[in-house]
Amino acid sequence: MTSSTSPAQHPASPLVSVAQVQKHFGAHHVLKDIDLEIARGEVVVIVGPSGSGKSTLCRCLNRLETITSGTITIDGVPLPAEGRALADLRAEVGMVFQSFNLFAHRTILDNVALAPHIVSKVPLKQARAEAVALLERVGIADKAERFPGELSGGQQQRAAIARALAMKPKLMLFDEPTSALDPEMVSEVLDVITSLADDGMTMVVVTHEMGFARRAADRVIFMDDGRVVEDTTPDEFFDNARSDRARAFLSKILAH
Repeated sequence: MTSSTSPAQHPASPLVSVAQVQKHFGAHHVLKDIDLEIARGEVVVIVGPSGSGKSTLCRCLNRLETITSGTITIDGVPLPAEGRALADLRAEVGMVFQSFNLFAHRTILDNVALAPHIVSKVPLKQARAEAVALLERVGIADKAERFPGELSGGQQQRAAIARALAMKPKLMLFDEPTSALDPEMVSEVLDVITSLADDGMTMVVVTHEMGFARRAADRVIFMDDGRVVEDTTPDEFFDNARSDRARAFLSKILAH
């Protein structure tokens, strides 16, 4: 039985807690001793070189990747292994990928309304009305009856964000959401993500967009070789990085 002081009900408890997490792909040790807590309403941006474990960590947070050892809890509940409990958790953790993963044969409106109707049993009329509101929020309500192939990459990614929001998640995960986009489309997607941050959505964003990290993050986590090397404020990270690895990373990425 749940006590009145359970982590899930205590407002001061972290929404996400990662403790001593290890992840191996065969002999390759991808995540090493990851300890991380994320508060409700916090925006955490994860940066680092390719192969540092950023995306793997992000995907472990909703069990798209299974951890080798350690623990991950979301809202006080350990990540379920499988079955209905895992499906319920994934309904509470929205995920936006590099590729948009929209259903090509369904309209944008249907893409957004489908999961609430099928998974959460929201009446179709209500699900569609809420989907329209979300498409307005991300700036593509005029594309509701179009198919994904008729939209630009930036518009498709905004539709994917609306689709994730349709399940009313407690947490949003973004795994390099702009890396597949042409440069002129990047800002329109980052503007939507920034507006979610302004609205208090708890978010983990893996990105190489340093301007966004500085502007929107509450915390910046720098990963290298499977470890969290720095976990600090944006100003501290960009202006006063403590580790040689972080300084070398920034000198390369900010020179372009």
